[in-house]
Amino acid sequence: MTDIHTGSGSAMERLRALGLDLPTLAVDPHYVDHRAVDSSIHISGQLPYKDGVLLGQGIVGRDVDLETARELARHAVLNCLAAAVQAVGELERVRIVQMLVFVASAPDFGLQSRVANAASELLIDVLGENGRHARTAIGVAGLPANTPVEIQMICTGV
Repeated sequence: MTDIHTGSGSAMERLRALGLDLPTLAVDPHYVDHRAVDSSIHISGQLPYKDGVLLGQGIVGRDVDLETARELARHAVLNCLAAAVQAVGELERVRIVQMLVFVASAPDFGLQSRVANAASELLIDVLGENGRHARTAIGVAGLPANTPVEIQMICTGV
């Protein structure tokens, strides 16, 4: 039995206990989803795609509410995890070093860190201590495909 609150079970079991699975990432001819440099793995910015469909569009604080933005951040970080697994082979081997969360937001929104917290919480729930990371959350005027959230990360294999 997996208990996501105590961190027991494998990372994949904890992910599935949350009702989630790693997505398959679409191939893009213009960039790769990850690139290893020495022991660091740089994950390309990931959008909240699920099964090839962008799950939301708009500006947070204007067109998109906080809870929707948080859910989109969870989907984007799942895509980051999928890229990390491509790089290291299995979820158990992923250790997050740094995460950069971009939030397309209204100038007076100011809650970018609350959007990013949803992604951080998911990483810690799934990876335990390997999910703890340095982080930056910033508001931007716009993102590709008019998505509200994009996440980029750096990780290592353990």
